[in-house]
Amino acid sequence: MPLDALSAFHPAVAGWFRSRFPAPTEAQARAWAVTSQHRNALIAAPTGSGKTLAAFLSAINDLVVEGLSKGLSDEVHVLYVSPLKALSNDIQKNLQEPLAGIRDQLLELGHDDVAIRDAVRTGDTSAFERNRMRKAPPHILVTTPESLYILLTSESGRAMLKSTRSVIVDELHSVAGSKRGSHLMLSLERLEALCEKPPVRVGLSATVKPLEDMARFLVGNRDDAVEIVDTGHVRERDLALEMPRSPLEAIMANEVWDELYDRLAELIQSHRTTLIFVNNRRLAERATRFLAERIGAEHVACHHGSLSKEHRLNAETRLKAGTLKALIATSSLELGIDIGDIDLVCQMGSPRLISAFLQRVGRAGHAIGAIPKGRLFPLSLDDLVECTALLDGVRRGELDRIRVPQKPLDVLSQQIVGEVACREWGVDELFDAIRRAQPYAELTAEEFEQVLQMLAEGYSTRRGRRSAYLHYDTVNRRLRPRKGARLTAVTNAGVIPDQFDYDVVLNPEGYRIGSVGEDFAFESMPGDIFQLGNTSYRVQKVEVNKVFVEDARGMAPTLPFWVGEAPARSDELSAAVSRL
Repeated sequence: MPLDALSAFHPAVAGWFRSRFPAPTEAQARAWAVTSQHRNALIAAPTGSGKTLAAFLSAINDLVVEGLSKGLSDEVHVLYVSPLKALSNDIQKNLQEPLAGIRDQLLELGHDDVAIRDAVRTGDTSAFERNRMRKAPPHILVTTPESLYILLTSESGRAMLKSTRSVIVDELHSVAGSKRGSHLMLSLERLEALCEKPPVRVGLSATVKPLEDMARFLVGNRDDAVEIVDTGHVRERDLALEMPRSPLEAIMANEVWDELYDRLAELIQSHRTTLIFVNNRRLAERATRFLAERIGAEHVACHHGSLSKEHRLNAETRLKAGTLKALIATSSLELGIDIGDIDLVCQMGSPRLISAFLQRVGRAGHAIGAIPKGRLFPLSLDDLVECTALLDGVRRGELDRIRVPQKPLDVLSQQIVGEVACREWGVDELFDAIRRAQPYAELTAEEFEQVLQMLAEGYSTRRGRRSAYLHYDTVNRRLRPRKGARLTAVTNAGVIPDQFDYDVVLNPEGYRIGSVGEDFAFESMPGDIFQLGNTSYRVQKVEVNKVFVEDARGMAPTLPFWVGEAPARSDELSAAVSRL
């Protein structure tokens, strides 16, 4: 690609890019032609093609130009929304390098310094950091859909967000097919109603189909144009099945598991860093234990959502630093996190989705020009059929079609309470704003009226009326919040279901190290030893919502279990299985 793609940028921004990269990728060059003109865009490109920088650099350039001409005001200009906390932290880290590099270039060119601040706001953000953000809002705010909803429902959050000029939605495919996507799109409409000028929207995805529907999903039910930058999802990959020496049966025998772990250990030893994906947390803990016996506990770590943020961050940092040889993860590391130089990705069992497999394998060779290397380990005879069909689907260039849920009313109710808790709304005005979100384009006035009646009247119990959150003035058609509406909205944010897990607290330090399933906690007795994150712990006592433990100093543990929903097989993968 010619360097003309950088001609729209300030010399300091273009100079930093040229000092770091030989040339822009096709995705970057085509994206900058759109985003530098402040137009909506959906960027669909393979993993490792520089999509994140393609989205961010135009926004950073605008901040540099404005900072030099009149100085930057203390307000949010760029909002980046990612579906994972780990991805949010990673993006912030990767923003530090271009921001520091551009400041150096400004000084070299004799310009004044432009201090662009960035910050992360997720459920893991400490009270100290949140308070600091309120006092000095960042220019670039990195957050998750749930935290964005909470910010839009708080006075300080709304004050911070009303200046937003551009919104970047990363990994669009991962939320579009669920209620999280509907929830996020309503949040973006609330943000647009808050801002003086509609923010530019930029969506990113490596595995998205159909593109036109996803572009419309991103910008909503309005006449705004959206440019699709499509460089495809197909790239050169090194993929293969790994079969045990013993025959596979309906259920894996212990000796076959041993062969599988032996083979994994061989692959780990022959590569610098290996990322191993599994489909559930129990298998992550189990694989970590057996691989630790083969390659040494110091060379292997575990990463899943029930481990504390400190443990997860430590595992990610060690992997990036090259001190870990293997990391076993659930979908917690599936998306576009830059986790250093991964040589090999192994997948234990079918991930049930073609796009999920491509995302995971894309973690290896997560760099421009690198070839991703992936190995698929079937775990049963049925799984072998599905894994074979999966590889065939990949070779044919197939992808899972994303089906957007249509007008989920539970999500709508949550967002109405959250928005009306912040200011009074006219019924027709609110209805029009909600219908601009693509999942609610088909919402009827009658359905909307029924939702409002429910939120205004609540329901009757023997102790009186409950769950009435709004005052509905039917004469003037106005909505006002009842007392406690905002608190209810903020404490019940998002659509991710509660798992009712028990926190695991390490004594005598008193800090949380993770969580275990409610049923596992019920069955645990003082003196029991279990593993969490490749470390053995002895149960001291079990209280309501807490399991207190002490370090068991390497004693042989049992493995905890969690109750969760198994991933469903996509229609496209089912068709590939039928074809086979």
